[in-house]
Amino acid sequence: MAKPTNNPKLKLLGFNNLTKSLSFNIYDICYARNAQQQQEYIEYIDEAYNAERLTTILTEVAHIIGANILNVARQDYDPQGASVTMLISEGHLDGLPTPAAHKDSVVAHLDKSHITVHTYPETHPDAGISTFRADIDVSTCGKISPLKALNYLIKSFESDIVICDYRVRGFTRNVRGMKHYIDHTIDSIQNFLSREVKDKYDMVDVNVYQENIFHTKMRLKQLDLDTYLFGEGVSELPPREAKRIRERVDHEIMEIFYGRNIQR
Repeated sequence: MAKPTNNPKLKLLGFNNLTKSLSFNIYDICYARNAQQQQEYIEYIDEAYNAERLTTILTEVAHIIGANILNVARQDYDPQGASVTMLISEGHLDGLPTPAAHKDSVVAHLDKSHITVHTYPETHPDAGISTFRADIDVSTCGKISPLKALNYLIKSFESDIVICDYRVRGFTRNVRGMKHYIDHTIDSIQNFLSREVKDKYDMVDVNVYQENIFHTKMRLKQLDLDTYLFGEGVSELPPREAKRIRERVDHEIMEIFYGRNIQR
């Protein structure tokens, strides 16, 4: 593929060649009693997390981590779902045009890093369970760190389940030529979570320290059934029906959290 000739060359900033990648899935669970409610839930999610809204969220992520947006590409899908990709750079770059927003698409670019999000609304026709999943990746090079945006992203999606992976790849050198395979202290992704977030979630870690790989799974501590019902409230349900729905929602959360099917 021929290289474009109309874009200004980017001067690399610094000598930090470490790549820091934060990837996580968030899940929102809902109980929709019938086909109409299920369709309304999917439509609600598709509107609440369309490409325009996701672009706004990722733009704030870039600001939080101190990155400069070079290019943005976004797309809504039929029947549902959306994707946004941003290319970013560390620091300010003079002479680059501000990305232009269009009605149906947006494009923006970074020199060494990127931010992406893809959404996956889903519903089951029989069980009454509907889910919304968003896959988010923030990958940076140099001194900027994706971990700075972690709390903001968790709050932006108001998730029932968050599954995070953080990895540092490559190496950089000090002035004497010694290699450094990580340039910051970390024992767990939890080190970078706010007290507010920690108080809301139960968390489990699986870390491989010698490989600079960190994994944290999170699930909400409290199951308030009203927040999982779409189109009605708990007060409108018979007690036995409310109990059955609560058990179904909790079972769905447990299976997603542990990543396996669980016999009821």
